[in-house]
Amino acid sequence: MMKNKTAHIISHSHWDREWYMSLEEHRYYLVKLFDDLLEQLAQDPGFHSFHLDGQTIMVDDYLQVRPDKGEEVKRYIREGRLIIGPWYILQDAFLTSSEANVRNLLYGMKDTKKFGQEGTLGYFPDTFGIYGQAPQLLQQANIDVAAFGRGVTPTGFNNQVHHNDEFSSPYSEMKWQAPDGSNVLGILFANWYSNGNEIPADQGEAEEFWKKKLSDAEKFASTSQLLFMNGCDHQPLQKDIVEAIATANELITGVTFKHSSFKEYIDEVKKELPDELQTIHGELRNQKTDGWSTLVNTASARIYLKQANDRCQTLLERVLEPMGLMVEDKKLHRDFAEFYWKMLMENHPHDSICGCSVDSVHREMETRFEKVEKGVMRYVTEQAREIASGIYTTHHHPDAIPLILFFTDGKPSTRVIREKVMVQKIYFDELDFRQIPNKLKSIPLPSFVMERGDGSTIPVHVKEKGISFGYDLPGDGFRKPYYAKEIDITFALETSIHIGYETCYLVPVEDAPHEENLMWHASEHKLENEHMCVTVHENGTYSLLDKQTGFHYENLGMYEDMGDIGNEYMFKASSDGIAFTTKQQISTLNIVENNPYRASVEIESRISVPKQADEQLDIERQDLVWHPDRQAGRHEEEVVLTFKTLLILEKGSKGLKVEVTIDNQAKDHRLRALFPVGTGNQYHFADSVFEVVKRPNRPESQWINPAFDHHMQRFVSLNDHEKGLTIAGKGLHEYEIVDGKSIAVTLLRSVGELGDWGVFETPEAQCLGLHKAEFMVIPHRGNVIESRAFKDAYHYPLTPTVVQVEQSRGRNEQTGNLLKWSGDALTLTACKPAEEGKGTIARWFNPTDEPQELRVEGDEVYLSTILEEKKDLLGLGNAVKIIRPKEIITVLIQTDEE
Repeated sequence: MMKNKTAHIISHSHWDREWYMSLEEHRYYLVKLFDDLLEQLAQDPGFHSFHLDGQTIMVDDYLQVRPDKGEEVKRYIREGRLIIGPWYILQDAFLTSSEANVRNLLYGMKDTKKFGQEGTLGYFPDTFGIYGQAPQLLQQANIDVAAFGRGVTPTGFNNQVHHNDEFSSPYSEMKWQAPDGSNVLGILFANWYSNGNEIPADQGEAEEFWKKKLSDAEKFASTSQLLFMNGCDHQPLQKDIVEAIATANELITGVTFKHSSFKEYIDEVKKELPDELQTIHGELRNQKTDGWSTLVNTASARIYLKQANDRCQTLLERVLEPMGLMVEDKKLHRDFAEFYWKMLMENHPHDSICGCSVDSVHREMETRFEKVEKGVMRYVTEQAREIASGIYTTHHHPDAIPLILFFTDGKPSTRVIREKVMVQKIYFDELDFRQIPNKLKSIPLPSFVMERGDGSTIPVHVKEKGISFGYDLPGDGFRKPYYAKEIDITFALETSIHIGYETCYLVPVEDAPHEENLMWHASEHKLENEHMCVTVHENGTYSLLDKQTGFHYENLGMYEDMGDIGNEYMFKASSDGIAFTTKQQISTLNIVENNPYRASVEIESRISVPKQADEQLDIERQDLVWHPDRQAGRHEEEVVLTFKTLLILEKGSKGLKVEVTIDNQAKDHRLRALFPVGTGNQYHFADSVFEVVKRPNRPESQWINPAFDHHMQRFVSLNDHEKGLTIAGKGLHEYEIVDGKSIAVTLLRSVGELGDWGVFETPEAQCLGLHKAEFMVIPHRGNVIESRAFKDAYHYPLTPTVVQVEQSRGRNEQTGNLLKWSGDALTLTACKPAEEGKGTIARWFNPTDEPQELRVEGDEVYLSTILEEKKDLLGLGNAVKIIRPKEIITVLIQTDEE
């Protein structure tokens, strides 16, 4: 053993807020932990500190039960004996959006500062892989060290150390470099974050304990500073830890044992680091392992959760926050934004959003998602109406209906807009409510055109919807119920607005302009617009012709079903290895919509598949057979899976929208959609956190698992030598490149157990019943970056918010554009009121390998950070900044007005 070592013993408890028990069941033990901690801190000055798992929400969860302990807790935080932050919550890194990762740090650091502490460590103890841009984000938050437990060999499942593997780093200390070149000191828990758990105070036991633990730590330490994590998942406080450390100091020579903190440990490590450390680059995904325990298939466990999260994130990032630029009460806006972000982030811990907990956890998550979605939509609707009330909307035609279109996606574009409009409304106090429906039905429906603020008109397709009930909520009285005659309108609009609004009028006319050609050609089974032709085949697949390039894509959208005898963490194909597909099936076709702006057809397909795994799977689950070793097959009895595939093509769109409704009556299986592209490329691209990452189509030499699945955020893209295809999804996060030539996107995965050190049955993870998946198929030349197809992929889920108002003489102009910027390949991810003071925060990243020029208009434009700290002045009136490849850039646009 080497001499003159220091053993830093850090007391902690890795606190999965909800997992194999629900939040409230875990809360009981959290309160007990905190009570014990406060007693220990008060009675034992030798007890240095306790690390609260890098998250501030643990304090909130405790104080909700023990509010009278607030001052005591805050005092110990200020003294550095209870250590919190920098995160609000320990999130899954790959399944939460770019901006969700930033908000987690922003609000976590805000809370940390409020409690009187500084967050100094990027803490990722058990994150299921980490995005490659983490070092850049941490650097921008003034954090230069990251600690993590997964993603780098020699780590495997629960950090088993494989000594014969080719290590990513020979040491537990390494440099971790982001794609832009930013780097932090990386500290790997090379013997897991429990390597100092339950340290014996008894001398006989301690001697044996430390003999092994010191040897294990020294194998990977580059300095004389050894790290021992005294705790584990939901670990109670070791009350005799000070005594145990004293025992070690008496027993072991050449090593100084101390109760320590990460700050003390890191400060000492930095003094001794060797000149040459291994540099690891980008994503930490455990690729140099056998592939059986990367936990990547949490991306497809309970996909309905990921879809709800995607809806909520999109609402917060791309609707609520940008609309804050237009509202008058910025304080109210900030408060609501933080409130709903924090509520949403309660669903972001890895065992929550990954879908790998017991059923009760995920039922509560559904409720949280619904609360966020409904709350944000109500806030957005009411704020939009309030903004609209101040806009001049008077029209020379008394029956013209003003519509305020709010554009919040930051990108001028041409888009097809569908909206429901009330053309007649009768309140209950105007007529006996039983007579109102017939009265409305008797009113003839006129023709309409859409008139813009400049007087130009747009043809509009109108479809009568019937009579509906609704109510107004006046600001000074009781709700006012009504019946209304409704229509659906569809029209195409080109706008130059980034963030702002435009007033349009639905004007009744005697003779509406003649509608253009329809987009569905029944005789050829073909959808067609300016950019593509889509031909539907008898088996339900479809082929696509890209008119811009002349490239053909054949047999897209075939469905594949395979048995899954794994668990919520990992997919394992059933032993039969049979894939059931819709290739030989006969489908039916139904025209849903066909007008000059939008056409959609529904394809109904069916396949028979085994109803579940065979009896062997239950035996293997009860015997705790690890999933790679399972041999179960599929049941002889079959059930029918029904797919209703809606293909939607819109005027001007460069992609085909697809909505699939699946009636799932089978268990223990995985369902994917397949998209052949072509061979000839060894790499593909996927959207990740602030990065379009390039990944190999084939795994490392150590990989044994037959499956090679990956995470994506918004899209995955594969190209051969000439043509490329990008699949952009809504809450679909798992894909595989099959045989180097096809994209397989997981639409549904059904399993029946949690799968972690015990028998935790999860029948609701079988996802029986109706499920829906949505994605867009985007053809292009070359790869997704060179073709700029990523712009269409990012734009896919975004739509304007439309508010119908009465004509009024408001003071504000009929059009407003509150953010003006340009940058060919730059991607806007955030636009929001600054957290403090006056001004707008906007953020972009450069996904390309080339510098890009950013131009921003504003009174005073400053460089900022992800924590919204004002830095250098970039310009007055018009700022220009060159953005490095892969760089994340945040600016503060200062104004005189709140």
